[in-house]
Amino acid sequence: MQNKNYIPKRGQVIVFKNPNFNASTGKDEYIVKRVIAFAGERVTVKNGTVTVYNTENPDGFNPDTSVNKNEPGQPTSGDVDTTVPEGTIFVMGDHRQGSYSCDSRNCMGPIPLYDIVGPVSLRIFPFSENSLVLIQINLFFE
Repeated sequence: MQNKNYIPKRGQVIVFKNPNFNASTGKDEYIVKRVIAFAGERVTVKNGTVTVYNTENPDGFNPDTSVNKNEPGQPTSGDVDTTVPEGTIFVMGDHRQGSYSCDSRNCMGPIPLYDIVGPVSLRIFPFSENSLVLIQINLFFE
């Protein structure tokens, strides 16, 4: 789907081209993150909580407790106050404490819509809550 018009839904887990990709550093060319906000929306992270402000929600809402159905279920690290630029989206990983997740908050900025490959169709996690994600399978259909 890359270079085609694909607008994901808020809360959807998507695959996109890594803006920090460099073949010589061994970084992944494609990354998986959760969609938090769209162009024109203001995103804040304060005291561990994500808040998105838009015309429908001028007082803001927390996408983690509403759209994401309490995922990721932990406080979000960082201090953010930004408005998402036109033609981009704001994404976050689900491991948001400390510096575990490189995402729109801290090291990759907003993601251009043209870099989105598509949605993650299937995720497989280990059953132990103390384990890290072992396998992630991404299926795409054009």
